[in-house]
Amino acid sequence: MQNVSSIAGDSELQQAVRQWLQFDKNPKTVSMVQDLVKEGAVEALKKCFSSRMEFGTAGLRAAMGPGTCCMNDLTIIQTTQGFCSYLEDSFDNIKERGVVIGYDARAHPPSGGSSKRFASLAAAVFISRGVPVHLFSDITPTPFVPFTVSQLGLCAGIMVTASHNPKQDNGYKVYWENGAQIVPPHDKGIAKAIEENLEPWPKSWSTEEALKSPLLKDSYQDTHTQYFEAIQKHCHHRDINKSSEVKIVHTSVHGVGHTFVQSAFQAFDLHPPYAVEEQKDPDPEFPTVKYPNPEEGEGVLTLSFALADREGAAFVLANDPDADRLAIAEKQESGNWRVFTGNELGALLGWWMFRCWKEQNSDAAAAEVKNLYMLASTVSSKILRAIALKEGFHFEETLTGFKWMGNRARDLLDQGKTVVFAFEEAIGYMCSPSVLDKDGVSAAAIAGEMISYLATKSASLSQQVTNIYEEYGYHISKNSYFICHDQDVIRSLFERLRTHSGQKDSYPTECGRFAISAVRDLTTGYDSNQPSNKAILPTSRSSQMITFSFANGGVATMRTSGTEPKIKYYTELCAAPGNSDVTHLKKELDELVDAIVENFFEPEKNKLQPKPE
Repeated sequence: MQNVSSIAGDSELQQAVRQWLQFDKNPKTVSMVQDLVKEGAVEALKKCFSSRMEFGTAGLRAAMGPGTCCMNDLTIIQTTQGFCSYLEDSFDNIKERGVVIGYDARAHPPSGGSSKRFASLAAAVFISRGVPVHLFSDITPTPFVPFTVSQLGLCAGIMVTASHNPKQDNGYKVYWENGAQIVPPHDKGIAKAIEENLEPWPKSWSTEEALKSPLLKDSYQDTHTQYFEAIQKHCHHRDINKSSEVKIVHTSVHGVGHTFVQSAFQAFDLHPPYAVEEQKDPDPEFPTVKYPNPEEGEGVLTLSFALADREGAAFVLANDPDADRLAIAEKQESGNWRVFTGNELGALLGWWMFRCWKEQNSDAAAAEVKNLYMLASTVSSKILRAIALKEGFHFEETLTGFKWMGNRARDLLDQGKTVVFAFEEAIGYMCSPSVLDKDGVSAAAIAGEMISYLATKSASLSQQVTNIYEEYGYHISKNSYFICHDQDVIRSLFERLRTHSGQKDSYPTECGRFAISAVRDLTTGYDSNQPSNKAILPTSRSSQMITFSFANGGVATMRTSGTEPKIKYYTELCAAPGNSDVTHLKKELDELVDAIVENFFEPEKNKLQPKPE
């Protein structure tokens, strides 16, 4: 054991490093820590050991590297021991039912960390306790994990992925027995169990032994077959798909999506999409993009547009690296590309899913329509609410994040309701209740069929978005974010809005020239629209989130991100059907956003960095 006394004057840091070197068996991370100790690099050590990654409802997400602040072999073992212990307390039959573990293609050679390695260690922990593990033998999209939990009736699922985060990051995402991501109080219970199980159990490092255990099962092939069978329930125009001459380009942005989207198109009898050669194979370096996030728009899609131009294709579909999100772009008559927003795609896919349901249930009574539900997160467009009002089905809002929509969908399904569609503006879509989470693979095939169908009517996606807005009312949105690494600045920015006239719950009544008609604060639980001023949606003090409703029909939400150093804003102007002066609506929304930025964010005073162009 190396002497850590060279870390002078910080007994807590000394203790954390000493415990780490006692527990860690990964030679690369051990050596990295030892080198820092030798150099007396106190600041660097503090970066690695100042705190422990916080386990929340989204699980874990952090950079790969040594120490308690990072994703590495030891923190994966400690997290899994806590999770396993919590599951043992929650389920008497965990040794009969078991868990599923999936992983993406991320890797960090300097620390020896990779998604596959972390998944093997997690499997070893469960197997050491006699718990059966379905460990996929190859990379899969994230939706395969919740699908397998539901399909096989397992106690839980783990997906090792950092989705669209920068290349140095990794994550650990957790699903409960209902096939949805965990919600409180499970996160707190798991976090407590992790703290109680920090010392590796005797066989937690024994991956080779675990991989030979009869408790280990590989469900890759079965899941693959069953998943593509399940999504075919949503294929309604096979003849059109077979004969369609529409050309589509697909990119998986160096992630896992390529082979799965090809299989999804095949399951729908769609012609295979053209794959962006430079991006189709998984590559943890993400060499062709600055951020592997199709939400960032055109920069990520440059190679896709070039391929589409070469092949004469008018559509681009893009998944994020773990294939649970989907972006779509369409070439316009001008020759420019239009990248649809998540809200516009929510409108298109929501319209399409309802249209297909109606076609399949043409003699459905009003009572059956009333049994239908669509969901969206509270920061997403209210377009589904407008469609639901006119068509007679139910629309519900949930808190931000698919964990809330997945759990609500499960409750509704258990009550015998039909959940047709759910979406969030961050390009996440649930088109099939067989996956109670966002799923970019099934959404890609369903979008392919919708595009092919519209082509038979000589309609583009852009025209169809306009048709939807003309029929149900224009919903124009503008979302963005500021980057802020200082938690104190974030806290004071939101507190200033809560104490606008110097006392608690005294929110602004105007923003520039715009009058505010209502305020909902899901951090404190205040809602001026409710008789008791108490919010109906669940509240959480661990994140900031305030929604302002304006007298002009505008809605704006400001919130912090759970996984990135961002303060996000979401704004929308909802007009009644018939009000189609889009130029005026856009101008009004632009002015509202400018007022919010200037009066509520105060970027110069708070030193906020705008979203990079």
